[in-house]
Amino acid sequence: MNQRTLGDLRVSEVGVGCNNFGSRLDQDATTSVVLAALDEGVNFFDTADIYGDLRSETQLGVALGSRRDEAIIATKFGMLHDKSGVCATPEYVRQCCEESLRRLGTDVIDLFQLHFPDDATPFAETIGAMQELIAQGKVREIGCSNLTAAQLREATVAAGSGPRFVSVQSQFSLLDRSPEIDGVLAACAELGMGFLPFYPLANGLLTGKVRRGEPIPEGTRLSLMPDDRKAHWLGERLRSRVDALTDYAEDQDVSMLTFAFSWLLSHPAVSSVIAGASNAGQVHANAHAPVELSPAQLRRLDELTSGD
Repeated sequence: MNQRTLGDLRVSEVGVGCNNFGSRLDQDATTSVVLAALDEGVNFFDTADIYGDLRSETQLGVALGSRRDEAIIATKFGMLHDKSGVCATPEYVRQCCEESLRRLGTDVIDLFQLHFPDDATPFAETIGAMQELIAQGKVREIGCSNLTAAQLREATVAAGSGPRFVSVQSQFSLLDRSPEIDGVLAACAELGMGFLPFYPLANGLLTGKVRRGEPIPEGTRLSLMPDDRKAHWLGERLRSRVDALTDYAEDQDVSMLTFAFSWLLSHPAVSSVIAGASNAGQVHANAHAPVELSPAQLRRLDELTSGD
């Protein structure tokens, strides 16, 4: 597994999104996914305090066990645990760090990330508290998620001469190219930040399992979605693009999975592609998906997925 730089960290090009841990996956299933990932050379695990109703971090920590040193753990804070809003005050930053350390069963968090911006708390206060955690040896690097390009620049200024955000997470895939449009990718290049795309497989539409004229496979993320969200992902615009991508993948004798991961990794700012997995087989498929696409293939993928 190739690795890329994220601040002072070295992360695998494919990471594991841990949103399923503690919800769809129990401890045994989580452990199977985590150990399979480590065996494949995948070292980047992205979780959050609220995932799995506060169980994801705990299950990840247990699963890593004696292999903790092989992993780069990224976790997020900021969403209140009762899901009533966002908080990033210095006091809450410190509280969340201590609780995440305890749940993860570790003495340091490799990448500590602000989950959502808190409009009521200045970036300088939030980042100041995160910088203190680095100075105390409790956190190695800091990052963020769901910030706009303007907010990334504001946060960089707010960090002053101290440690600053080394990464940002946003939704990015062949079916959602908004980071290219809204300037977040350009801001990453400008500020020297790593980009971490989530939903790289567009909630399963880019796995190759969603086929024209066939029902959505049972048990998949798409099949379990509420009807209002399902309507977006299964709307005519996205389904027609999936059909076009499927036809092109078959023409090129390349899997949809390979196109999805490899296209993302063709962007220099991307440090690791965060993908969920429910079993060891999916981990293996994700880990072996990336290849170097030809310029012609990249151009055609752009043509098939650009525009409104």
